[in-house]
Amino acid sequence: MNNDMTTYDIGELSKMSGLPVSALRYYEEVGLVESIGRNGMRRQFGPEAPFKLALVSLGKLAGFSLPDVAELFGGKIAPDIPREDLHARADALDHQIKRLTNLRDMLRHVADCPEKSQLDCPNFQKLMRLAVRHQKISGA
Repeated sequence: MNNDMTTYDIGELSKMSGLPVSALRYYEEVGLVESIGRNGMRRQFGPEAPFKLALVSLGKLAGFSLPDVAELFGGKIAPDIPREDLHARADALDHQIKRLTNLRDMLRHVADCPEKSQLDCPNFQKLMRLAVRHQKISGA
């Protein structure tokens, strides 16, 4: 983390982070980053802003929502994330990976199925039953 007194205006921070200025404004609004003032009409951010934005990106990549990330930060630069939350998220990712791997394997089988019609393929029929079951469970 950068501990010098470097400041970044919102445009610089946008370019550094790859986030649109509107997202940075929203992140400030919900407490994910904090501006330290203005230079003219442009918000200024302190040296910790790029680090905080990297943490937000990591949290989003891990599947946490922005409100979850904001709650985990608790307004601090270095979050104290409950380890049980991290384990729970890792477990959810494991479940999702397993489900997606099974779906990928099933689709590959159906694509290569020797049956004349995919509708005659037992694995395709199984895939259809799973899709219907998933729809009933998720309400999608």
